Amino acid sequence: MTPEIIYYLPGHGGRLGTGLGEALLGRGFNVSGRETVGEFKDIPFSQQVEIIAEDLTTHYWQEDARVIANSFGAYLFLNAQTLMKPYVGKVLLLSPIVGEFSNEDNGLGFIPPHSGRLAQLAEAGTYPVPQNCEIHVGEHDWQSNPANVTKLAGLLGLSATVVPGGGHMLDKRYVSALLDRWLG
Repeated sequence: MTPEIIYYLPGHGGRLGTGLGEALLGRGFNVSGRETVGEFKDIPFSQQVEIIAEDLTTHYWQEDARVIANSFGAYLFLNAQTLMKPYVGKVLLLSPIVGEFSNEDNGLGFIPPHSGRLAQLAEAGTYPVPQNCEIHVGEHDWQSNPANVTKLAGLLGLSATVVPGGGHMLDKRYVSALLDRWLG
């Protein structure tokens, strides 16, 4: 039997075979997707989004397909979804970037390309919501602000789990148990 393929979009600077990708490989899954480094990282954001939409519609458009996206990878997925019909497979978004963010405590922030687009489409009721999407964000995640994530999820008719005590990198034990359930 051929191992099931997971389409994975890691966070900024992420690779398919490290971190969460390594955990998926260790569970016997094949991991496909786009690394957010090197050649792919160097192309314009709009092209990255188009490539991901094409990957999904061409190779992963079935109800039993699974997509896992983390942090900026989730932002890429959410933007790719705007170019498609509502995605039919299962989607797991971890610590998703949903727009711009900043942290007064450490003076850091980030404004991703098209930072207000997701909220605008959601508020207008025109965002093509994935059919089976689960979202998890840490309570203390300053990059994926849980208030912004839960607001967007609510506008889309999705629920977001806010992980007590969690930061941007969710606890390994939490993610492991989540993967056991979600992949089972």
